Amino acid sequence: MLTLSLLVSVGIAKAANELPELGTVAATTLTIDKENEIGDVYMRVLRSQLPIVTDPVMNEYLNDVGHRIVAHAGNVKTPFEFFLVNNSEINAFAFFGGHVGVHTALFHHADSESELASVLAHEVAHVTQRHLARSIEAQQKTGPATLAGVLGSILLAMAAPEAGIAALQSTLAIGQQMQINYTRSNELEADRIGMQTMVAAGFDPYAAPSFFGKLAAQYRFASKPPAMLMTHPLPESRIADTRNRANRYPKRTVPDNLMFQLAKARAQVRFSNYSAERARDIFERQLASSTYPFKDAASYGMALTHFRMDQFDEAQALIEQLLEKDGKNLFYLDTYTDVMLAQKQYDKAIDKLLEARKTRPNNSVLELNLAHAYIEAKQPEKARPILERHLILTKEKSVVYDLLAQTYQQLDMPAQRYQVQAEILALRADYPRAIDQLQHAYRLSRSNALQLARIDARIKQLRQAEQQMRNL
Repeated sequence: MLTLSLLVSVGIAKAANELPELGTVAATTLTIDKENEIGDVYMRVLRSQLPIVTDPVMNEYLNDVGHRIVAHAGNVKTPFEFFLVNNSEINAFAFFGGHVGVHTALFHHADSESELASVLAHEVAHVTQRHLARSIEAQQKTGPATLAGVLGSILLAMAAPEAGIAALQSTLAIGQQMQINYTRSNELEADRIGMQTMVAAGFDPYAAPSFFGKLAAQYRFASKPPAMLMTHPLPESRIADTRNRANRYPKRTVPDNLMFQLAKARAQVRFSNYSAERARDIFERQLASSTYPFKDAASYGMALTHFRMDQFDEAQALIEQLLEKDGKNLFYLDTYTDVMLAQKQYDKAIDKLLEARKTRPNNSVLELNLAHAYIEAKQPEKARPILERHLILTKEKSVVYDLLAQTYQQLDMPAQRYQVQAEILALRADYPRAIDQLQHAYRLSRSNALQLARIDARIKQLRQAEQQMRNL
């Protein structure tokens, strides 16, 4: 089973201002359908290998920014999915099927939403320009390497850049200089197209050279640079080129927004190696600063820190003040729910979520928080219809399945719980254990012919999926 994480962008050399011929490039190696198939398999494997963040608030924010970029991108041939990996190494990566991963450390180091958008736009460009497929086609021409060998080496490089690059060079038997040229070509193309896209989406083009320059300066003399600088090299010439590109666009002010700062504060408290004391110091300095404009974000960070330290009264006081200013803010509502549930004030959490739900009945954050509140309040019969309905509406099903498993357990529905546990395992490509769970469900469903047929059909599907993965 392959391990995944970070994209090594290697591909066909193109002139800096030449758009690739996407109708013919990589056509002989991989179709779009095949890319999507491979992307789905590797996303499942990735879930089993990496600490994927299942925080609905963070995921909704990241996907909102990401899809604003995709909406202005050209050559979009696949749906996009943006997800977070809890990792203190600065990095982002993209692979087949429109999957774009972002390390939580990016939120710690980016100072604005435009800086985050510059990274996402770069990765979106890797996907729309089909750099991975083009790389495979180019590399197959250098020797007798098989598609499976090339895929394995490149995708291993996504997880462990040092080991992966070595494996890639060994598998393909090509020189180091050719590998570097491929990388630089695709990186420059992704820089150029990514900047065009982020500007069209309304972000600040100067955020790209700003973020690149900041990273390069911070790690210029480091003995072990972050993974992002291994898979996305930042020589001075590339930073200068990005700055020159930004200078071609009309100057405009793109003010940062509160939502990014709330996400940054949440990442600092919940998805970092910061101690609670260190996080508290950060927000205290922000609140005391006369120049920091996002005091509500600092207060939100303090509320999260109080919650982390089990200081629930203090957390409640801060989050209620924030809700008075913006009662529809999903960051605040999610944290308010956590605080209320920690104090066993289930009715308050449920009432607040039901009120917010009136204007956004299908919102994932509200639906999942409400179902969680019902489960904690030992009202699984109310959680069940919410989750079963949301399962149909959402693409990211991990949290829904987890909550459904708890719901079915409280309702004493073991056959359904086994089926849900099977789906959780299938999301991680653990097909043998998933089938085992379904077989348990089958034995408990002998009096229900329809359910038996559904379980039998699902077992066949999972066996086919397992064979499909072996055939890649």
